[in-house]
Amino acid sequence: MTDSVYVGNAGSDAALDRGWLLGHFKEASDPRHSVAVEVKWGVHPQGDRRAQWVTGEERTALLVLISGRFRVELPGRSVLLARQGDYVVWGRGVDHSWFAEEESVVLTVRWPSVPGYEVTDEGGFAAGHSHSFSTATSTGAS
Repeated sequence: MTDSVYVGNAGSDAALDRGWLLGHFKEASDPRHSVAVEVKWGVHPQGDRRAQWVTGEERTALLVLISGRFRVELPGRSVLLARQGDYVVWGRGVDHSWFAEEESVVLTVRWPSVPGYEVTDEGGFAAGHSHSFSTATSTGAS
């Protein structure tokens, strides 16, 4: 392996950084460091849901279903990903939330990768690379 090559396993590596495999939050010397894009391998047990909606989104996102049934909530719309390969894309300014109807694995790609999206829980511990939240209620069924 050279300094510009990294070989890993998404399942193993994702467990080390809340699912995130690539983005600005990796060390600058790591080949997985990028300010252009972020990649997440999300493994979600049945019933797992985002605690609050992401609001004020400044990035574009692509979420692809690898396995399971996964619902993405968008303003005025609920999108069910049920077949392997189903995906949804949303752009800047689109608030969102999600719910795992079954145990699910999803691949998320967001761009650009920008600092300031890491959220901490009430104890100050990092809970994920996200943005500000509101307690808005979904307008779609979940």
